[in-house]
Amino acid sequence: MRGPRPTPRSTRVRARGATIAAFVALAPLLPAAAVAVGTLKVDAALPYVCTLPSGQQPATVRIRATVPDRATVGETIEAADAGTTLELPAAAVAELTALKAATVRAETLLTVGVGQNGESTDVAWRGTTQPSAVPADGPLTLTSTGDVPALTTGTAGDLTLTAGSLAVDLAPSTADGAPTSPASLSVSCVPGPDAAGRTGLAVIPVTPGAVTTPSPSTPTAPPSGPSFPPPPSSPSSPALPSGAPSAPTGRETASTTTGAPRDPASASGAAKGPRVAADGTPGTTAGRPKAPPCITEQPTSTSLSAYITGYSNVRKLDGASLIPVSCVQLEQGEPVIDFRPDGTLHLLQKSEGSLRYQGRKQSPPFSSTFLTFGFAPTTATLVLEQAGPLIVESDVLLVFPDNIAETYIRVPLVLRVLDVEVNGTRLDVGPDCRTVTPLASPEPQRAKYPGDHLVLLGKGQLLNGTDATGYVLTSGGPLTGEVTVPAFKGCGAGGENLDRLLTASISGPGNHIRQIQGQTCAVGVEVPTEGQCTADRQPYVVPKPER
Repeated sequence: MRGPRPTPRSTRVRARGATIAAFVALAPLLPAAAVAVGTLKVDAALPYVCTLPSGQQPATVRIRATVPDRATVGETIEAADAGTTLELPAAAVAELTALKAATVRAETLLTVGVGQNGESTDVAWRGTTQPSAVPADGPLTLTSTGDVPALTTGTAGDLTLTAGSLAVDLAPSTADGAPTSPASLSVSCVPGPDAAGRTGLAVIPVTPGAVTTPSPSTPTAPPSGPSFPPPPSSPSSPALPSGAPSAPTGRETASTTTGAPRDPASASGAAKGPRVAADGTPGTTAGRPKAPPCITEQPTSTSLSAYITGYSNVRKLDGASLIPVSCVQLEQGEPVIDFRPDGTLHLLQKSEGSLRYQGRKQSPPFSSTFLTFGFAPTTATLVLEQAGPLIVESDVLLVFPDNIAETYIRVPLVLRVLDVEVNGTRLDVGPDCRTVTPLASPEPQRAKYPGDHLVLLGKGQLLNGTDATGYVLTSGGPLTGEVTVPAFKGCGAGGENLDRLLTASISGPGNHIRQIQGQTCAVGVEVPTEGQCTADRQPYVVPKPER
């Protein structure tokens, strides 16, 4: 089973919230140049060779970023305005048109090599795209957004960034919005022969810097695995607990530490059992309630998967819509100890993931029936489409023996309408009826998380040695939030514009959401915990919706 590559002793990679934009364009190689005091601009267009089902094709990959022009030991190094652009030639477009594809979405993963003092590791720049029209001929340019890992290093010396392979997963759709057959195409790209000696993106000198005394908010040695250390001996002495491990040598993972998921709450014994138990024999798909497939294609030792379901009120229609059982796949981030100025000790973790249905980042289609304007029975077939990264941030206040967990889940979701029937008569809404912008929730950290997105909050309590109550990532539980449904666009066919009708019927604020997440399956560990995964490593627990 494939696992993460080891990280050198001197370099620690942490997932951070820097946003990237991935672009694909043909341009000459431009060297890194200073754009402002303290920064370097990277803008490089490189010749790649991409392998498609029909064979190998030349392509151009453009990589952009703004990085610090220098750093000190222990300082966080983050790339701003980073992007990767891929331009596929006309021969590649022909494969999509042969499938009768009208639009295409893409997920990208650019491997960036990070080297220092003869040691190296790889980090992943991930991205997703909005639907792009497939041209009749000529090249196809795809633009994606995602997250860039931040870096810290404990050793002085030049830190180099080097372009590596690019993996692209294409999800084409026909003109009516249906998936093509096959539903996805995998494209693997590597730097071509002409890129030899040109893949270096930046060199960042790292100097020792001044020696400082650690403050309560900057612990000297965050733990390498999920554990609940006892609190500091006193608020005025915020040292790490005795026996805490030294700084990790890399992304310490479940398979190399406890054999369990790296959720901050998992080591307390809180994630022992599922919140909603399924009937039947653990380890088989036949024994669990009906659920869509949820297989992680290329799991790592930090991969988790789970099912979610629930209800969302539609305030204007005075009713509730059942959100179907949906697959969520996650990659857990590294747990970090955080000493606060008030003397409290927190265990923080940031994970990222996505909805998955038939190779796409969306929920399964679902139907809802309401009385529109109080008298007309209306049935709509809907789908929630993910328009950006799904981010899970867990914060566990360690107050031995009673630990308080708070988890925020943020994800931009566009509501798409596939079909509508009013009083038994079909209303043709066309192939591209959707909300103008993603659903919007009140955001407690607007400066950190701009833009419209759904926000769900889960709160849990973890008493050492007992099961969790409330919500914890690995054991699941209830998540709640409130959302505004934006106006609709692109609704109608044959010259009939139904945007205003759907907007008047559905759009508006104050729609309460209650989601239930089931027990997670630790996909990539050597031996999954009994009762949490099926034989083919799908989540075993299928939760039941609660109002």
